[in-house]
Amino acid sequence: MIVGLLTIELRVASSTSLKDKRRVLQSLLTRARRRYNISVAEVGMQDHHKMAVLAATCVGSAAAVVHRTLEETARFFASDTEAEILSQTVELL
Repeated sequence: MIVGLLTIELRVASSTSLKDKRRVLQSLLTRARRRYNISVAEVGMQDHHKMAVLAATCVGSAAAVVHRTLEETARFFASDTEAEILSQTVELL
């Protein structure tokens, strides 16, 4: 069993409040869950209205499949126009 972890630091430049940020993130996270069948949550900077740290996990039997799923998820987050990726890491455990 392979467990993959994707950690992404985002900036939501258009956000003027925590409510704005959570609206953007909720939409993004819901679409990612549906599209890639992953678990994803905001795990850091919850009190900052322009920044967020997200963690996405994927479990599978092959490292290549897990890694590809997390890389596709990262590209999906990067394609969103309301959030900008500042950093990302992928770890396989």
